[in-house]
Amino acid sequence: MIRRGAAALAAALLAVLVTGAPARADRERDREWHLSAMKAAQAAELGKGGAGVIVAVIDTGVDTRHPDLTGATVPGRNTALDSADDDVDSGGHGTGIAVLIAGRGHGSGDGLLGIAPRSQVMPIRPIADAVLVADGIRWAVQHGAKVINMSFGLDSSDALRAAVDEAVAADVVLVAGAGNDNTEANRSATLPGVLAVGAIDRAGKIAKFSNHGPEVDLVAYGTDIPVAVPRGKYALADGTSSSSALVAGAAALIRARYPDMSATEVAQRLTTTATDRGEKGRDDYYGYGELNLIAALTAPRAAVSPSSAAVVARPPDSTPDAPRQGIPALLMAAIGVALLVVGVAAVMIVRTRRRT
Repeated sequence: MIRRGAAALAAALLAVLVTGAPARADRERDREWHLSAMKAAQAAELGKGGAGVIVAVIDTGVDTRHPDLTGATVPGRNTALDSADDDVDSGGHGTGIAVLIAGRGHGSGDGLLGIAPRSQVMPIRPIADAVLVADGIRWAVQHGAKVINMSFGLDSSDALRAAVDEAVAADVVLVAGAGNDNTEANRSATLPGVLAVGAIDRAGKIAKFSNHGPEVDLVAYGTDIPVAVPRGKYALADGTSSSSALVAGAAALIRARYPDMSATEVAQRLTTTATDRGEKGRDDYYGYGELNLIAALTAPRAAVSPSSAAVVARPPDSTPDAPRQGIPALLMAAIGVALLVVGVAAVMIVRTRRRT
């Protein structure tokens, strides 16, 4: 009977957490294991908490009345209705993403903190339609977003590609979850100019659900992540959406610390400073490695590799360069001069012989 009672109690507690029933907020703060693992407090200090940076969240909407989001949002857009954002989360997903990025907690150390707790989230609520998503991207860019998080899976389209290209040209960092089907990465995450993010577990291993492929750029924690849900509640989340949100928060910190840094350089810093995991160098599961917040914020600035404005500037693999083949240019030039001299001498000899 005691064992049965304990099992029933454990099951009830799990149901309360997963279904988002009210919980003690300070307990929720304690559950944010990923913050200490990522040294998020130190990173937030280095990156000014993301102050002054607006992160657009294209999702199911955001419950801006959640206590952990007080003061953490700016007006957004419902592109499905072509109207102002109505502070509603129609699916319960966007609120969790918003808190992972910009959560501020509440009270005296209660509630959840985001990676960039002084940044502000701009809720963009389309439906699962590429044209409406494209409208949301454009609206966000026009209204000051410097980072855009896209945690959805859509097939690419001309409209979506054009909007992404415009956002990249406008110097906006775009981040997207790779997807949760253990298959190739979502098409919307693999568009040129978008950082595709996979998920790892607490041990740094690829999550069994995380999508993969040559377009994956880096990974971040994505299992057992505490999130907020509408009406002041909490839950645990698994998925590359959480991973993407953590990278978007990191981008906000970088943009606050280095206001003059271009979106291309921000993307480069996130990939070049990632901690290598899996096979040496880039691979299709970890990309260039695990998000390293402190390194991304403190690495020396370097010249950005020339690249198209519509392409994420990805670093080369960390394997040594292969020896160059062929004859060096200077040697070729010397040989050419020598041949020219020999040719001129031959002509002079022939002319001399003809005269004699």
